Amino acid sequence: EDLVCFRDIKPGAPHHYLVVPVEHLGNCKTLKTEHIPLVRRMMEVGKAVLQTNNFSDLSDIRMGFHWPPFCSVSHLHLHVLAPASQLGFLSRLYYRINSYWFIT
Repeated sequence: EDLVCFRDIKPGAPHHYLVVPVEHLGNCKTLKTEHIPLVRRMMEVGKAVLQTNNFSDLSDIRMGFHWPPFCSVSHLHLHVLAPASQLGFLSRLYYRINSYWFIT
């Protein structure tokens, strides 16, 4: 359809997936009000992939986008990490909620 999901090549958690729209969108700064349904679908796909991979505690997940210029890829992608309680020290920094470089 309009989204793809795959494992991150440098996982920050036991489950680390990227949900990516097929249509090119530069990064989270390019999002507008009309993209809210897309972002909601990206989150739904992330949760569904976790459940498909036998992770059911949706209260222990982290989802978000890297804020430019801290993006290594200039195509919108949602990070889905679980369990958030098992993020290592560097991952806790790298995927820190609503920091200068990662927004939820």
